[in-house]
This record gives sequence, C-alpha cells and structure tokens, in this order.
Amino acid sequence: MSVEAKKQHWVTAEFDRSAAVYDRLVAANPGYHAHLRRSAARLRLPRKGAGLRILDLGCGTGASTAALLHVAPHADILAVDASAGMLAVARRKTWPDNVQFHHARAETLAGIGPFDAVFAAYLLRNCPDPDRTLAVIHDLLRPGGRLALHEYSVADSPLATAVWTAVCWSVIIPLGWALSGRADLYRYLWRGVVEFDGVRQLTARMRTAGLRDIRVLPLPGWQTGITHTFLARRAYEEETA
Repeated sequence: MSVEAKKQHWVTAEFDRSAAVYDRLVAANPGYHAHLRRSAARLRLPRKGAGLRILDLGCGTGASTAALLHVAPHADILAVDASAGMLAVARRKTWPDNVQFHHARAETLAGIGPFDAVFAAYLLRNCPDPDRTLAVIHDLLRPGGRLALHEYSVADSPLATAVWTAVCWSVIIPLGWALSGRADLYRYLWRGVVEFDGVRQLTARMRTAGLRDIRVLPLPGWQTGITHTFLARRAYEEETA
C-alpha cells in the first residue's frame, strides 16, 4: 500500500477503531488541552468570535472544537473530520447550537467557505497530499482570514526527534496498547511525526499555497521543539495583484 493510500484509508479506519479510547489516551498527555487552547488563542479572534465563521479541520473527538469555543464562544464553528468513529464520539458530547459537525475529508471541502479562520490540529501530516490540503485551506479562507496549524514537527531537531521517540516508545505506544489492545495507530503516530516535514519545509509549503505572514510559535513543557503553532493568513487581493 502506498503512503497516500495508507493515509486515505488505513489511518482513517484506525482512528475509527480507536475512537472509544482516544479521549482517555490524550488525557494522559500533560498539557494536551491547554496547548490546543493556546494555539486557538493565537488566532487572536476579535469579539470572542461574534460574527465570525470558523472551520475546525480534523476535529477528531472534539478537543480542538472545545479549544475554539474557549477562545471564541460566540463564533459559528463547523467541525469536520474524516473519521466517522471520532465524529460519533464528538457528537455525543454537549455542544451549544453554534457548533455543527460534518463528516468529510479535508481535501474535499472546496466551495463551503469562506471562513474567517481555520484551525487544524494534528491534521496535515495525516493527509495524503499536504500541498493539496493547504491549497484547499487557502481557498476556504476569506481574504485576510487566519490559519493556525497545531502540529508536530521534529525533523529539523535531533534532540526533539530523540525526545519524541523516547516518549512514544516508553509511554504512548504501551498506553495505546493497554487501553485498546492495539498499537498499530500509535506506532504509526511515532513514525509519521519522525518522517513529517521539519519547520522549514512546512513553512515553505504554506508559502507555496499562497499563505502570508507565516509565524511559528513554540508550545511549553515537554513538547517544546516538538509541537508548534504555525500561523498564517490569506492575502488580500491587493497584495497579490
């Protein structure tokens, strides 16, 4: 199976199978929810989101959706994921009327915009074609609209790679096995992060997609140098003329 086919089918199926225990796994990660809230806050959305339309891309069981609600409780939020199993868990939680969930792959969403902001947590490295996904995100944003990618990126740092590997093999993979009786998804998580873009390569992809004002901010704790907030915006028309 090619890497693209694996990300198109196998990864989604593994998330479906792991959905029931996923929240218990991430709860064991110190700072997981606080880090999502920090990245969402870095979008700097005005008026607590009033009058804004936000896309939560790759919402999973709703942790990123909750982070967006924390910083923008008055925004209209569309939360999207490719995994029906993860969405089923998300939908069983209590949400206000301004949150809606939709089952779709990121690369199929062309035409449902515009959005004032897009938040994508732990999404891009799981997409079969990251460049296509970034192009779709660019087109879904209104001119001046903001993007925050909350993503692992260790390839530029041997130290970050070593810490990530140690945490995966000593904590994440054994815990995933203990909770679900399966470890394939968590071994994929380790390998997928190690093989994914470094910060320089990912920011280059973002520029190629037409995104502007790209900034990369660190997250605290053991994930410093491992997880980052990649911020950008879509250019206004006069900036591209």
